[in-house]
Amino acid sequence: MRKILALLAAGMLALAGINGAIAEEETNMSGTTLKDLGITLQTSYKKESENNPLYTQRFGADPGVMEYNGRLYVYMTDDIVEHDADRNVIENTYSRIRTINCISSDDLVNWTDHGRIHVAGWDGIAKWAQNSWAPCAAHKTIDGKEKFFLFFCNGGNGIGVLTADDPAGPWRDELGHLLITRATPNCANVTWLFDPAVMVDEDGTGYLAFGGGVPNGKQAAPGTGRIVRLTEDMLHLDCDPVTLDIPWLFEDSGINRVGDTYIYSYCSNWQTGGNTLNLTDGAIQYMTAADPLGPYTYAGELFPNEGRFFGMYGNNHHSIACLNGEYYLFYHNRPVEKAMGITGNYRSPQADRIEVLADGSLKGVTGTMKGLSQLHPLDGTRLTAAATMSHQAGVTVADPDENGVCAVTGDTGAWTRVTGVDFGAGVSEITVTAGAKEDAEILILAGSPDGPVAARIPVSGDRTEYTVPFSAEGVQNLYFVFAGSAELVSWQAK
Repeated sequence: MRKILALLAAGMLALAGINGAIAEEETNMSGTTLKDLGITLQTSYKKESENNPLYTQRFGADPGVMEYNGRLYVYMTDDIVEHDADRNVIENTYSRIRTINCISSDDLVNWTDHGRIHVAGWDGIAKWAQNSWAPCAAHKTIDGKEKFFLFFCNGGNGIGVLTADDPAGPWRDELGHLLITRATPNCANVTWLFDPAVMVDEDGTGYLAFGGGVPNGKQAAPGTGRIVRLTEDMLHLDCDPVTLDIPWLFEDSGINRVGDTYIYSYCSNWQTGGNTLNLTDGAIQYMTAADPLGPYTYAGELFPNEGRFFGMYGNNHHSIACLNGEYYLFYHNRPVEKAMGITGNYRSPQADRIEVLADGSLKGVTGTMKGLSQLHPLDGTRLTAAATMSHQAGVTVADPDENGVCAVTGDTGAWTRVTGVDFGAGVSEITVTAGAKEDAEILILAGSPDGPVAARIPVSGDRTEYTVPFSAEGVQNLYFVFAGSAELVSWQAK
């Protein structure tokens, strides 16, 4: 605040990309629009009326979802765009993937970006690992303390696990080596030793499902799926992995409990022609059992290949998640890749609702770009991380700093949107924490990006709290627009 007063007392403040001066009373810009200020918003990779994909500032594939304290955490393979020697985008080889992305939400529309988790490689948490594919996560109370477990596959040749005391990390390599290897009993002949799925049952027992691949001539019964019970500490195996009889298995295990029924779900292979189960290629199938270790009985097809809905066929990887008694299917698609004008199987996370029928079966899911509806408004008077958003264009979310904070950075015309913010009977001011190496502004709009600017905040220097007049009431969308290069850390209206 002292910086604002000092700058305004000088009478003039030159701002990157903006002409003119800003007087103190103009921090609340009644009637002034972005157009009046000469600012053109950058184009989003996500349509204004759609909630899929979940986020667009990075790619994110193979979503593994964990519920904790009324919030869903989504952990994803961090697809890295690859190029040839001439800088042309090439097909994703997955060989460069050494980080995992994490986002979370309690309203299923606004997602908080927790930044990249550096898992594999010389600068990773597990330096012995080469890759970090297809993560999944679980939590469990051990010795009276909640503990979190992040499983990942080291390419197609083993499964590792990290631990943490918070679902967003920081993570540690407590085990120090792979949990599942080809030396693990009954795993030497698993074609693809990857794609873990974890579940902690109601009695606190953990289970890990994994595996995939189609041995030559065994399309109908590959025999490459496994499930194993974990020890109390979730870091060791409590039995030898059990072979699951999974028809037309390809990859992508899932393990859930719905009522008293255990559900194993998976992706079918691409050679299902002529089968008697009416399942299709590259689709999510599910089976049921009375015991988590099986045997499982085929129950039906849950989700056809995403190409059926979006026109872009590819591998189909999913998670089934439950929040507040409702079930959701998380999967990946390639809308951001398409919007960028590139091709190469670079994937983004999406979600649609699962309907559980009266007999306990799962109704087939239709993939949509509209996605999920907001469960409840976001409280505009609570302190909110700037990395919480539903839509954006042009911003970058930094990796977490030593305090776990992920700042949002952008240049002129970059923006974020928070959907359905509840300001109650009304607020009169807003506080943001922001910084800028050179003079810049954060512009705030409520309702529509075409409407009047509600607050105009000059930003300069290290991260500082700025409080300015801001008037809004009821439930509205909230936009933060960058003018000049700046970083935004958090906001709160009062």
